[in-house]
Amino acid sequence: MKAVPALTEHPSSADLPTTMRAARFDAATRELAIRQVPVPLPGPGEVLVRVAACGICQSDLSQLDGHIAPRLPEITPGHEAAGVVAALGEGVRNRQVGDRVVLAAGKECGDCSECRTGGGTDRCEDLQVMAFHYDGAWAEYVLTAAVSLVDVPRSVPLEHAAVLADAVSTPYGAIDTAELRAAESVGIWGLGGLGTHLVQLARICGASPIIALDPLASARERALELGADFALDPAAADTAARIKEITAGRGLRAAFDCVGRSTTFAQADAALGHRGRLVLIGISPDQLAVGREIHFVRNRHSVIGHTGYRMRHLEDLVELTDRGRLDVSGSVTAVLPLDEVAEGVRRLRDHDGDPIRILLAP
Repeated sequence: MKAVPALTEHPSSADLPTTMRAARFDAATRELAIRQVPVPLPGPGEVLVRVAACGICQSDLSQLDGHIAPRLPEITPGHEAAGVVAALGEGVRNRQVGDRVVLAAGKECGDCSECRTGGGTDRCEDLQVMAFHYDGAWAEYVLTAAVSLVDVPRSVPLEHAAVLADAVSTPYGAIDTAELRAAESVGIWGLGGLGTHLVQLARICGASPIIALDPLASARERALELGADFALDPAAADTAARIKEITAGRGLRAAFDCVGRSTTFAQADAALGHRGRLVLIGISPDQLAVGREIHFVRNRHSVIGHTGYRMRHLEDLVELTDRGRLDVSGSVTAVLPLDEVAEGVRRLRDHDGDPIRILLAP
C-alpha cells in the first residue's frame, strides 16, 4: 500500500470566492473538463461545503460511459465527499462554519407522498442523487442540504470519511436489505470498492462463512486479508462445486452481486440455497434473467435490487470508524489533485493498480 499524502483541511471564510474549479461533464459531447464556474450560494436549509476529498466511483464511470443516461445536459460528477462547512443558508441552526462533515449522496425530492408527510430523505420515493440529479463534488465547493450532513470526529481523516459516503455505506445498506444475520453464509461477487468493503462489513456483522469471488488474484488475496474465509475465481471450472463444499451442500443464504453482469447474476443465483437472497448492487447494461422458473420458485429464492443507504447507515459507519471497529485506511489507493481527474477515471476504468478508491483533493 503506497503512502497517501495528508489532505489539507480548508478553514472557511466569510469572504467566499465568486468562482471555483469544477470537473464538468457534457452529456452531448461526453467531454469531461476542468472549468471555472460560479461558487453556488446556499439557500434556505442548505450548506456550502469546501471539499477536502471526493471519490471516483464506478457509477460515475457508468454515467461518463453512457451506461446511465445523464439527466442533465451538463453536470459536476462526484458523490463521495467530505469537507468543511464554508457557508450556511437561511434557517440552518444545527451547523457552524468550520464543521468537519461527510455528505450523504442524496436528498429528498420534496414532492412524493412520503416527503409531503414528513418522511424525509430515508423514506423519499424519488431520492435525488448527487452528481446525477444535481451537481456533485468533483469541485472546490459543493452545495447540499443541511440535513444530509454527518459530523466527522477529529479521529477520522476526511479522506477516510469520503470513502464512507458510498463505497462503504452502500454495501452496509445492502446488508440491511438482505436482512443478513450472524452465522449466515455469504457470497460476494466483485471485489472492487463495494465488494471489498462488503467483506469487511459482513465480517463485522458475523456472517459465516464469507466467500469472496473475483477474477483478479490480487483482489482475492486482499479479500482474505480483510476477513473473507475463502476467495475463489468465478471463472474456475470447479467454483460451483467449491461453494457447495464450503457450505456443506446447503448453498448460500445470501449473495451480493457487486458487478451486475448476466454471468455474475446467474452464478450467484445458482449458488443460493433454500430461501436464499440475492442482492443486486452493481450496475451494468446487461439484461438479467432468473433462469428456470421451477428452480427459482421451488427454492423460494429472492432477488432484491439495492441502491444507496439511509442516513443512519452513514452515522453508524462514522461511529464504527471512530471507535476503531472499521478500518478503511487501506481503501485509499491514491489521492490526486482535481486537475488529474481524467487520470483518476482512467485508472479506475482500466483497473490500473487494482484500485479500491481513488480520491480527488480539489
